[in-house]
Amino acid sequence: MSVELGFTQTGNPTAPAVVLLGSLGSDLTMWQPQVHALSTRFRVIAVDHRGHGKSPVPAGPYTVADLGGDVLALLDALELESAHLVGLSLGGAVGQWIAAHHPTRVATLTLLCTSAQFAPAQPWIDRARAVRTAGIATIAEAIVGRWFTADLAARDPELVARHLAMVEATPDEGYAACCEALSSWDGRADLARIVAPTLLVAGAHDAATPPATMSAIADGIAESVMHVVDPGAHLANVEQAGWITTLIAAHILSHTSHTGETVRRQVLGDAHVDRSIAGTTDFTAPFQDFITRTAWGDIWSRPGLDHRTRRLLTLAILTALGNEHELDMHIRAALRAGIDSEELVEVFLHTAVYAGVPNSNQAFALGKAALADLEPRRDDE
Repeated sequence: MSVELGFTQTGNPTAPAVVLLGSLGSDLTMWQPQVHALSTRFRVIAVDHRGHGKSPVPAGPYTVADLGGDVLALLDALELESAHLVGLSLGGAVGQWIAAHHPTRVATLTLLCTSAQFAPAQPWIDRARAVRTAGIATIAEAIVGRWFTADLAARDPELVARHLAMVEATPDEGYAACCEALSSWDGRADLARIVAPTLLVAGAHDAATPPATMSAIADGIAESVMHVVDPGAHLANVEQAGWITTLIAAHILSHTSHTGETVRRQVLGDAHVDRSIAGTTDFTAPFQDFITRTAWGDIWSRPGLDHRTRRLLTLAILTALGNEHELDMHIRAALRAGIDSEELVEVFLHTAVYAGVPNSNQAFALGKAALADLEPRRDDE
């Protein structure tokens, strides 16, 4: 019987959905670096497993299939036929189970610091018993000690303390029951059934699921791709946040159909894109296809810069070139997207120094007109 999972949802609701599934003993805040960065391009859904965070804590034991069923029920509730699954450790086991048993629900799969079998089983059973008896606080330091490299832990004790508090807040029964889920988990025979494009990322210093363990998964999933981040321990998504987020975004974007149109709508807005499409003729159709695939699909979709940075660069370049039509369109799109008018002032002033005052003067004129048009009109009193 599935339970209603606690989750957060950020980003564009019309963009491809990315579901983040965390580690044993964590809550969805472990994904904070990825949520912030990925939300500029995707609909990001961070999830608490049953027994963790704000999700219910039914009595155990649980199985990985139970946890996978919870995620499928969430996808159904959100009316998502499929999603891009990203799972770390326990979340990686859940992702593997869904991809093997419900392949149509998985657009892409990203597995971080996980295993196809957490053997031997007895230590997990013993840990579950210890937590039920003495509480998770008694083992919290040992857990977090495996999450980060020694160098990072020494440099950033606040980071360690924050994650220690996360583990200690995990309900004893939820943690213990998920230990039992891992004790009985063996997905090795199902790896060959996974057809979703799969990215694997291992931490070079991860004692729990070392690179050799991840390599065994890569060997079992056809055409999967694996990376090793160094330094990196079990919670590599935190220690190597930028690197791993870039890998995740690039993997998803390389397997997302109609990415160009999606990004074009995110940047320019549905109304503008709908007008452009409605005005397409046989003569202009090749150019519409070219610009959607090349500008929006290939360039704007690259993970190296976020959309806000690309907007500001585009405004500066169009100002420097004196391209008034495109500049007017992008000024209005930027303002509708929440770019502050003060930021436009800085862009146009900066461009004046390096590309000429007349072009920036025209940019200020276009910006002034756009602000006037977009300002809410008040009824005369």
